[in-house]
Amino acid sequence: MIDVMMFPTGVLGTNTYVIKDKETDFIAIVDPGCEDRALTNYLDSIPKIKVRYILLTHGHFDHIGAAEFYKNRYEAKIIISSEDGDFLKDPDLNLSGMFAKPLEPVSADTYVLDGDVLDLGRSKFKFMLTPGHTRGSGCFVFEEDSVIFSGDTLFYSSIGRTDFPTSDPVQMQNSLKKLASFTKDYTVYPGHNQITTLNREKENNPYLKY
Repeated sequence: MIDVMMFPTGVLGTNTYVIKDKETDFIAIVDPGCEDRALTNYLDSIPKIKVRYILLTHGHFDHIGAAEFYKNRYEAKIIISSEDGDFLKDPDLNLSGMFAKPLEPVSADTYVLDGDVLDLGRSKFKFMLTPGHTRGSGCFVFEEDSVIFSGDTLFYSSIGRTDFPTSDPVQMQNSLKKLASFTKDYTVYPGHNQITTLNREKENNPYLKY
C-alpha cells in the first residue's frame, strides 16, 4: 500500500508526486519538472537510501526538468518509456527549446515497455503505454491501491495536447479507450490540474465518451 503527496511545480503547474510504500518507506518521485524547495526539503528529511525511483510519465521538459538533479542528489534511478528515451536528450522533442532554455541531456537508468511490472518496497506497479500526447506517454498503475499516475494522458475533464512532435490524436483516442475499459474505479493523479477519479472522468469527460 502507498501514500501519495503532491507538489505543484514550475510555471506550467506540473504536478510532481511523491509515492511512499507504507511498509518500507521507499520513495518514488513522479515527474519532477523543476527543482522545488518544498519537495527538496521533504526529500532531504528522508534517508537518501529510501529514494529509489524517478518515474517519468513522458519526456516533456516540464516533467523531466529536475530529474537529473534529484537523481544525483538521492542516487535514484530514472525510469521512462523506451519510446520516449530520445526526449531526454533532444530539446526539440522535449520542447525545452521551444518554451524555455534547452535542457541538458538527461540519462535514464531503466527503459520500460508496456506491461512491465516493478517493485517499490512491498508495492507493485505496472507501466501502461498510453501514446498520444507523445509516442511514449504512459501511466503508472498501482493496482492494489487503485491508483493511476496518468501524466498528460488524462486530466480532470480534459486530456493532454496532441499537436506536439510525435503526438497522435488517433493514438490518444485508443489510449483513452484503454483507460475507459477499466471496470473498477481508480484515483487518477494527473500531470496537471486537480486529482480526479476514473469513474468521474468516464461519466463527465467528453473525451472519454464514445
